[in-house]
Amino acid sequence: MSKCPSHLTSILLALLVTLLWSTSFVIIKIGLAEIPPLTFAGLRYTIAFICLLPFAFTKTNSSVIKNLKKKDWLKLILLGFLFYAFTQGTQFIGLSLLPAVTVSLWLNFTPLIVAVMAIFLINEYPTILQWIGVVLFVLGILTYFFPIDFSESQITGLIVMTVGVLANSASAVLGRNINREARINPIVVTIISMGIGSIILLVAGILAQGLPSISTQNILYLLWLAIINTALAFTIWNFTLRTLSAMESSIINGTMLIQIAILAWIFLGESISLQEALGMLIAAAGALLVQLRIRK
Repeated sequence: MSKCPSHLTSILLALLVTLLWSTSFVIIKIGLAEIPPLTFAGLRYTIAFICLLPFAFTKTNSSVIKNLKKKDWLKLILLGFLFYAFTQGTQFIGLSLLPAVTVSLWLNFTPLIVAVMAIFLINEYPTILQWIGVVLFVLGILTYFFPIDFSESQITGLIVMTVGVLANSASAVLGRNINREARINPIVVTIISMGIGSIILLVAGILAQGLPSISTQNILYLLWLAIINTALAFTIWNFTLRTLSAMESSIINGTMLIQIAILAWIFLGESISLQEALGMLIAAAGALLVQLRIRK
């Protein structure tokens, strides 16, 4: 994965990653019955980091790490804080307080924030067609969840998820800034940023919530989340960011709303109404439209 992938290849790989991440919502909801959220998140990403760590000592990757500049290290450390410690940590806490689909809804407001951040921070300007896609996508989300009615018990969860959305948006822009230069291997980006973020999560989780006894079933879930849905998926995701813009990658990530709804219907028995189906179709149309590039 040393060369930049084609635009179509990046789209397909990114969609595969979002499918894996969507299954994570179902698995996490099951595991949270036994494992506290921060500890759960810390264990997931620490195990993934340990799986990836040996690749840091290959000749190519060790050379890349040795040649990292101070500015590169600062960016990777910040990415670790934003993308893992804050985004993933708040997501696990959010899933412990809110339904999976509500968490997904809140995360899908990320594209609007990303679009604004990308303009000011990395000078990426969306086309008119892409803006229309964003509007359609958000319209689909609102259609899917209308009328939105949150109880008082969900306020804490929504506050936590708001912090997560801001961190997720900032990490999307920062990740694009790091990967579009194609100087640092995606595996190196993943290892360093994940290592920093996972250790913070695990230490915070153990100190605040403790380390419970874990059943064999949840150990298997942890291994799947860590190796497949994290170590492999995040490396592929960083690879696609060499080609996809910050808003494009965020919109693709947003299709998880549809995927999670379908998975919840299949595995959790949650039915999908006609209005919800219409909302998903509108959101899918927006996600497709934003990929159509108008070349000058």
